[in-house]
Amino acid sequence: MLSIVTMQQKKSVELAKKREVAAIMKGSLHTDELMSAVVHKENGLRTERRISHAFLMAVATFPKPFIITDAAINIRPTLEDKRDIVQNTIDLMHILKEDKQVRVAVLSAVETVTSAIPTTLDAASLSKMADRGQITNAIVDGPLAFDNAISLFAAEAKGISSSVSGNADILVVPDLESGNMLAKQLKYLGQAVMAGIVLGAKVPIILTSRSDPMDMRVISCVLASFIYNHSKAKLHVQMKGS
Repeated sequence: MLSIVTMQQKKSVELAKKREVAAIMKGSLHTDELMSAVVHKENGLRTERRISHAFLMAVATFPKPFIITDAAINIRPTLEDKRDIVQNTIDLMHILKEDKQVRVAVLSAVETVTSAIPTTLDAASLSKMADRGQITNAIVDGPLAFDNAISLFAAEAKGISSSVSGNADILVVPDLESGNMLAKQLKYLGQAVMAGIVLGAKVPIILTSRSDPMDMRVISCVLASFIYNHSKAKLHVQMKGS
């Protein structure tokens, strides 16, 4: 059985590298079984970006869809990893929002910078990286606690002035554990509708849980098609220009 799974992994990656398929979708495999083939240094689907995961969420109590990243791939990302994670998701949001402004909230437990909580240092660094052009095409603010990111009232009550507060398009979580718990809380307690996609590879990878309902699988496929069509159109423009 393991050899068959390995053959399936290799075949899917091989087809993607040859551009014979537009995307890869995980079935009954465990995530690490599929991703081990995707991230293989010689034969995988790596690009210059770190591979990361994004959950596109729609929650009835929040006025617009938003993204949580990374809640499925990078366990304890470094600052450099987080830069790629943020940029991957900004690029995705621009595909969905076209030319509208993208706002990114980098989450931690508190909204002040302290060496006692290292994730606040990463959040502040990512915010400054956006100011310096190391992260592009978005307003990035952090650290922000979850309530300050999604509620303008909560931010104002704490004296926080931020154009991201209450209007975030992207929530960047400190690590996989916190992100996974947040996403599943919103799904099961907040009745969120969600889609899961892997970014930073040569093709989009549809990554859903075996317990996810059919509508989530379909929405994830639609999201992958948006990404594929955008990359195809971008390549056409580049070829036409050259």
